[in-house]
Amino acid sequence: MFFDTSFVGIDASGGRKPFTYAALDALGRLTALAEGELDDVLSFLAAHEKMLVAVNAPPRPSHGLVRDNHPTLTPIRKAGRAAEMRLAEYELRQRGINVSATPSKREMSSGWVQVGFELYRRMESLGFYPDSAPEAKRRWIETHPQACFAALAGQMPLPSSTLEGRLQRQLLLYEQGLAIRDPMDFFEELTRHKLLKGALPLEMLYTAEALDALSAAYVAFLHEKRPAEIIRVGDPDEGQIILPVKELKNKY
Repeated sequence: MFFDTSFVGIDASGGRKPFTYAALDALGRLTALAEGELDDVLSFLAAHEKMLVAVNAPPRPSHGLVRDNHPTLTPIRKAGRAAEMRLAEYELRQRGINVSATPSKREMSSGWVQVGFELYRRMESLGFYPDSAPEAKRRWIETHPQACFAALAGQMPLPSSTLEGRLQRQLLLYEQGLAIRDPMDFFEELTRHKLLKGALPLEMLYTAEALDALSAAYVAFLHEKRPAEIIRVGDPDEGQIILPVKELKNKY
């Protein structure tokens, strides 16, 4: 069992390998990066006594604050499912960051969101508590990869499905001081011969899912080490999304 605090980011994609997770040590060095099933993630978490986990998924359905026109909101004119989202998601959308909406009923949620709900439930069985219990040795917070990269870039990032989008995201994280691969090494390895043969040095780049997990781990690291450099969006009871900047722009 490891005794130093680890900072873990978990991305729940719901794909062939539904989870990707990354771990950083107290110095921000990458100590683990893997993908697997839910049991693989839980086995990794169980091996650590002290841990802060940031998850790229909501912990619970919406409480209906947006639908019911929460006092902090401009009145919502659209009814029905258009208002089925959490306050955190509404606030990000108002800034131009298009994040998925979490409905108020569990059964209405998409597959990857329900996978996330199950992750939180199983984490609770391992003794994980929300960040509102600071005395707990095992805690979790929520973040969002698209919002993280938009906040770090100061604009909407390039699509993560593209090569340039992955390069941009990896560079954004590398520039924050994470001890990960320098994405600019990709261009040093990109020779005329390799390009003609279509043999790109893709091993120099992380997958989109790995980059999302790394962004979450970075949020967990900042939350503990440099708390003045994060911002919380949303309602504490319904669920807050934590992002790795001091403040957000009005529009992205």
